[in-house]
Amino acid sequence: MRAIHISSHDGPAALEVVDLPEPEPGAVVIDVHASGVTFPEVLQSRGKYQISPPLPFVPGSEVAGVVRSAPEGSGFAAGDRVCAFPGLGGFAEVVSTDPAQVFRLPDSMTFAQGASIPMNVLTVHFALAHRGRLQPGETVLVHGAGGGIGIAATQFAVASGARVIAVASSEEKRELALRAGASDAVVPEGFKDAVKELTGGKGVDIVVDPVGGDRFTDSIRSLGQEGRILVIGFTGGEIPTVKVNRLLLGNKSAVGVGWGEYWMSNPGYLQKQWAEVEPLLAAGKLDPLVGVELPLDRAAEALELMDGRGAVGKIVLTTGR
Repeated sequence: MRAIHISSHDGPAALEVVDLPEPEPGAVVIDVHASGVTFPEVLQSRGKYQISPPLPFVPGSEVAGVVRSAPEGSGFAAGDRVCAFPGLGGFAEVVSTDPAQVFRLPDSMTFAQGASIPMNVLTVHFALAHRGRLQPGETVLVHGAGGGIGIAATQFAVASGARVIAVASSEEKRELALRAGASDAVVPEGFKDAVKELTGGKGVDIVVDPVGGDRFTDSIRSLGQEGRILVIGFTGGEIPTVKVNRLLLGNKSAVGVGWGEYWMSNPGYLQKQWAEVEPLLAAGKLDPLVGVELPLDRAAEALELMDGRGAVGKIVLTTGR
């Protein structure tokens, strides 16, 4: 089978297309139609992600396709349309995955959409519903609103009855955020003042922050009483620090969102999440808004596009099946 190797830590350009043996039966074996591209793959290409397997390895944490074979009692059978979170190995034509990490794909969704779901939607569900305790009527500020996490956060918050103020760097990305359901979309520069005006000085209840960097302090300042900032990632590069006296003012909270660590230590949690988000997916309330589809052998280009913040919407690799 064709697959993509990270064989050095020289960045996205060093990715290689290779031929590898197909995985042996045992877990759920999936003929991959599409693979989602996420920021951790960019970090893995440089050896800077917390999960860094020995070289060489096949990256790719989310896929969608058709089940080729499945163990008895797994709940899956040959021919099922599924998406999955293999964690690694997804940039390939075939992948083998634990049944606990495989999810039945709604008939209304394409494989490209399905490959965009596991990382972003389940992370956002954990962030907003579990860690952020989002309530209907609250206001959510979403950074990086034109990317995969941002789109998922916007749609999930809106589906939960919240108002969303989106922060995105380009007009095209802001338009996409509005299409995803945001009530307002603002530029990163001066977003704190924009939030103050849009909320009548009250501030927001939750900040979704997959960016980090130098906007973190102003994000805390944008919170209202008992507001919470959800720390999801650091696509901005710099890991920010916080002066905790800022949390005292307004009884604010900085909340870590370690979705992977949580589900790995809580068996069955992924399927519980899926039971809650699947109706929203089937109803079209959660739609990944795929922006770029590239063939598998252009994986290096896909990661470079993500690294340069050039993508509008989700980036997906397709196998041509």
